[in-house]
Amino acid sequence: MSGDEVRTAVMDTSVLINFAIVDRIGLLGALERLRFVVPGEVLREVKRPEQRKRVSVALRAGALHEVSLDQTSELARFARFRKQMKLGEAACLALAVSRNWLFVCDEGRIVRSEATKLLGPSGLLNTPGLFLLAIRAGCWTVDEADRAKAVLEENRYRMQFGSFRELLR
Repeated sequence: MSGDEVRTAVMDTSVLINFAIVDRIGLLGALERLRFVVPGEVLREVKRPEQRKRVSVALRAGALHEVSLDQTSELARFARFRKQMKLGEAACLALAVSRNWLFVCDEGRIVRSEATKLLGPSGLLNTPGLFLLAIRAGCWTVDEADRAKAVLEENRYRMQFGSFRELLR
């Protein structure tokens, strides 16, 4: 990414919910070189009222932007991806591939494999990666990120390291 380039990143439900759980969706708006979007399919997968409220606040504040699958090529990809993925994942990957966007997802094998094949490894981001970007941008401290990591672990999302300090070395 060049110095002034702003990249669009389409965010899947898993990552969006992680940021809602720790009440830090606003951090997304502070990452100046990224513009975060979510398709309606992802918004419909956010079920818990408190999480929906936090997502709505982020949409109104401009930290997130809603987008739609509206091109024939996107809809065709979406239909193909939908055979092997959940609704939000399929919509996000179809948008990322069609529009050359980053794909923000925490999903496992099938989704990650397909996304890596179509976008390359540099076309993917995940929750820990976004936490690291926020730390490096000075929007968040390591201690804040580690506290959020602990909250996510209480909510069954495990990261394969002890502290973000380990990743900054």
